[in-house]
Amino acid sequence: MARQALSESVDGGVGDYLGVTGEDPSAATHRFEADLPGYRGWQWAVVVAAPDDADTATISEIALLPGLDALVAPSWLPWDERIRPGDLGPGDLLPPRHQDPRLVPGYVATGDPAVDDVALELGLGRKQVTSREGRLDAAERWHDGDFGPDSEMAKAAPSTCGLCGFYLPIAGSLSAAFGVCGNENAADGRVVHAEYGCGAHSDTELPTGAGSPQFEPYDDAALEVTDAPAAAADPETLQDAQSSN
Repeated sequence: MARQALSESVDGGVGDYLGVTGEDPSAATHRFEADLPGYRGWQWAVVVAAPDDADTATISEIALLPGLDALVAPSWLPWDERIRPGDLGPGDLLPPRHQDPRLVPGYVATGDPAVDDVALELGLGRKQVTSREGRLDAAERWHDGDFGPDSEMAKAAPSTCGLCGFYLPIAGSLSAAFGVCGNENAADGRVVHAEYGCGAHSDTELPTGAGSPQFEPYDDAALEVTDAPAAAADPETLQDAQSSN
């Protein structure tokens, strides 16, 4: 009965019988393999019910459900949680999250130009500013990133950015630990930690001994062949030779 009802309700894709599960004393679910493209591991579930006073059983429900090893879509995430660094492109709009904890209200306009103009000049004319939580999050990302003190570049550097002439400190509470690199041959325009460093430090010096050699290089692999000088004759040897003659 379950297979017949399923065959009449769906257009193919009914596979082998997988078993039955009792739901309560008057209902059971029969399961069939779903032989459908893209639904690996899914099952057809047919609920057959028969109350105590019923003469025959009836089909209560038919559904397509995932099995234990079914291929299913990942859990749904809100759009603001799916955004990743680098996803924002030209022309895209990305408003902050509702009640974003990274932001707090900024300066509230008073309506007095003498006060509001000065506030705007001092940088207080923004509706929202970064909260303490937002600053701590940014500091943690920058510290643990590619331009932090624990990166491989920093470990091999001769000195730190905090002592470099190209280091441009930023304003605010983060200035104690972060700045911007102004060296076009290094991390130009990037926020760097004061304890970060690279080989393009302003105090970097070339090792001594650089330059042109004073003498021609000596090739110890070449052989120079010269005539050996004649050995001087021993006087006693000459006297013996004359006596024998």
